[in-house]
Amino acid sequence: MMTKAPSLQNTHLFREIHEQPQAVARLLARNMDMTRALAQEIRAREISHVIIAARGTSDNAARYAKYLLGAHNGLFVGLAAPSLFTIYQQPPRFGQTLVLGISQSGKSPDIVSVLAEARRQGALTAAITNVPESDLAQQAAYVLPLHAGSEQAVAATKTYTTELAAIALLSVLLEDDEARLEALMEAPIFMARVFEIEPSIPPVAERYRFLSACVTVGRGYNYATAFEMALKLKELTYTVVEPYSSADFLHGPLALVQHGFPVIVIAPSGKMLPEMMDFMATVKGRQAELLVISDAEEALAMGRIGLRLPQGVEEWLSPLVTIMPGQLLAMYLAATRDYDVDQPRGIRKVTETR
Repeated sequence: MMTKAPSLQNTHLFREIHEQPQAVARLLARNMDMTRALAQEIRAREISHVIIAARGTSDNAARYAKYLLGAHNGLFVGLAAPSLFTIYQQPPRFGQTLVLGISQSGKSPDIVSVLAEARRQGALTAAITNVPESDLAQQAAYVLPLHAGSEQAVAATKTYTTELAAIALLSVLLEDDEARLEALMEAPIFMARVFEIEPSIPPVAERYRFLSACVTVGRGYNYATAFEMALKLKELTYTVVEPYSSADFLHGPLALVQHGFPVIVIAPSGKMLPEMMDFMATVKGRQAELLVISDAEEALAMGRIGLRLPQGVEEWLSPLVTIMPGQLLAMYLAATRDYDVDQPRGIRKVTETR
């Protein structure tokens, strides 16, 4: 029997979504020295490859790292296949590689096993985690704590954005770019401004109350956002939501689109915006219903619904703000359906896989 969900303002999820600007500011203030030391070690070892072990939300943060560390730091970033270490027991050779584990809890045995093997091989290891005394942290030469505070809602929100911030800080200090560092330090200000659109979210949630399927679409830095937004909608609202890059969507999944099919598009200003405009024109021509998340007037004008982002955020930093409207939409849609936003059915806060 389903029980009515508590008032949103009394939930852990509501509080944790709204704590994100402060959590990111705290991470940036406290992680400077350790992150700079890791950056110096990467340069000293002349490392050119990064392998990231992560699951779930943290895997989506790794997608951001793939673009950011590649574009700004010239690093080739790949994602580990943990089952090679735990089930097949045939780990690859790392060589001159940074092996980075990302995990909110630091408990999942498969992620820990990747770093343990990397350490055994003599590779440089680092961990991004909210629990600096965790098993994952014990295997890392460098530990970058999230400083997010206890996250009690099952759906991760503030640990995701602090993971993004930890990755961004590493990129900035590795490049030793003062202008980028200043931009990063201002990110919490822009994150706080996202809440100015919050009063517009409940009517959108009501419109999609009976939504059964949709897609989320982003590209470049916001490919990660498409995946994380889809995950939040899946786990909080039990809706079938598939994430895509705009390029991949045109290679087959475009056949899904018919009159009224909802397509959520993440399209902030930057080099990727013209591509996203072309994509929106294509799916709109097939009568898709567009929900557009953007700071650009021309992109917002393309949507049946527009969720306006604060202006002035550089594209490489935009995932810190673009995910927040998606988090809010998932929370309000779940509440509209009378679901418990703190305890989605069938899942736990810490999932341990091997």
